[in-house]
Amino acid sequence: MKTKILKLLRGQETYISGQELCNQLGVSRTAVWKVINQLKESGYGIEAVPNRGYHIVSYPDILSKEEIESQVETRKIGKKVLYLNKTSSTNIEAAQVALEEDEGLLVVADIQTAGKGRRGRAWTSPKGTGIWMSMLLKPQISPSSASMVTLVTALAAVRAMNTLKGIKAEIKWPNDIVVNGKKVCGILTEMNCELDFIHYVVVGIGINANMKEFPEEVEKVATSLFLETGKKVNRGQLIVSFLKEFEVLYETFVEQENLSFMKTEYENHLVNRNKQVRVIELKNTYTGVARGINEQGELRVELSDGEVKEIISGEVSVRGIYGYV
Repeated sequence: MKTKILKLLRGQETYISGQELCNQLGVSRTAVWKVINQLKESGYGIEAVPNRGYHIVSYPDILSKEEIESQVETRKIGKKVLYLNKTSSTNIEAAQVALEEDEGLLVVADIQTAGKGRRGRAWTSPKGTGIWMSMLLKPQISPSSASMVTLVTALAAVRAMNTLKGIKAEIKWPNDIVVNGKKVCGILTEMNCELDFIHYVVVGIGINANMKEFPEEVEKVATSLFLETGKKVNRGQLIVSFLKEFEVLYETFVEQENLSFMKTEYENHLVNRNKQVRVIELKNTYTGVARGINEQGELRVELSDGEVKEIISGEVSVRGIYGYV
């Protein structure tokens, strides 16, 4: 009921009477009053005026099932939220319930104790400052196409972040978002599949939203939206903005099973493009100039002799971006 009341309050430009809330929800005035008080205790600014009703005037920066579900306007992605105050990893949580849950489940945590990035690297996830979430997807596509979901996610994240004043987010292929040359977001995509069938894909997204400082070992390569703008980000609103952008892109991707529809836009945000890169593979390292992506999301790297290689996997470091000077 808390989600429904919050959604009704959000949908009003002015006051909504307690009786109207009762009528729409089929509950008593006492039940409505209790929920309103719970919302106030959580930090929502709600005015209560006799003979007029309730009006919400401010929103706290909190993450909760009700906060997200009351704002979501998507058809599937994020319609159901599993919120955890603390967890080891939202990707692990999503994978544990993947076979029982429908596509679109969003797992969100305020604290991650064992968040991870690519190749098992640790991801710092302190309380109350960032966005640590995972989406459960069940695309009817070939397993060989699943890696493209990471690029779809990256473009959706950039779209959402760039609605914030003072932010120009860019993509470091394949799974990082950077602002002013520093990492602000990481994406980790994991899949459970058979040879020709995907059981599920879990996409983890970590966004440095409101951190004011970082540990010494990462402060030169990491930043936050707060540090870049000087203003706190409402994390719930940013999540909802991301979900809306992601669903539109994801539905088109699943239908086409390639990235032709977003290739130009993606490349316009690609910080690697036309920059010298060093490609680090298991048994080979070489340099070249990144020339964008192909329709399968592979990075096109032009070597000194004019040959263009298309990179499927491996780690790509970019000159001028963290890790390669």
